[in-house]
Amino acid sequence: MNNSPATEPKPSYVKLAMRNMVRKGGTSMKHFALTTIGLLAVLVGLAYLTR
Repeated sequence: MNNSPATEPKPSYVKLAMRNMVRKGGTSMKHFALTTIGLLAVLVGLAYLTR
């Protein structure tokens, strides 16, 4: 792992998020799935209400 400040002045949030997902494993994927399902439910609900 190359975490030298010279090549990377501030760490990218995407990299940090990916590293965190790999480290946490199951819980992170569960949260991601719940968030996705929640967003889909909101969108479907709005589409149903505004048709």
